Amino acid sequence: MSERRTQILEAAVRVIAQDGVRGLRIEKLAAAAEVSTALIYYHFKDRAGVLHAALEHINHRAQAYTDHTDTADPRSRVEHMLLLELQDTDEVRETSIAWGELRASAVFHPDLRDPLQATTRSWNTDVETLIRQAQQTGTVHPALDAVATAERLTALVEGLSERWHSGSLTLDRARQLLTSAIELELNATP
Repeated sequence: MSERRTQILEAAVRVIAQDGVRGLRIEKLAAAAEVSTALIYYHFKDRAGVLHAALEHINHRAQAYTDHTDTADPRSRVEHMLLLELQDTDEVRETSIAWGELRASAVFHPDLRDPLQATTRSWNTDVETLIRQAQQTGTVHPALDAVATAERLTALVEGLSERWHSGSLTLDRARQLLTSAIELELNATP
């Protein structure tokens, strides 16, 4: 990806996180990215192209900070990966808020639904894969429904993240709730 395109996408994530999808205007994005509107149209064709590319960029950002783990144990990796979504860093907050804005906007913008569904499915699959690996190592019950467990845990992360960002929960409380939910889910016996 070109440096300019990345610069525009980083600005798009910031604008979406600060002003929501409705607040994303090409002129505002150009100012935030310190580029011309023509350059944005060159790279993305239109506003919808910017939104789709921003969603993909958000997904890549999240993967970059959740793919790193210090443990080979798949069960521990599930917890570590999910907890990395609740970090007090600008990048994680911005990524999470922008993701929530795009997800909420899909209610009114059906063209966002398919890419959001694909991104969510990918995240669920990553968690499901780790759960299945943990089942193979014997650290998670072999009959546990890995698909449903992954869906519940990723949905919980999204909800806790929104509550944290809106001030309804502290970060520490959100992380405590997530940690205990992971334990309950992974210790469940069907």
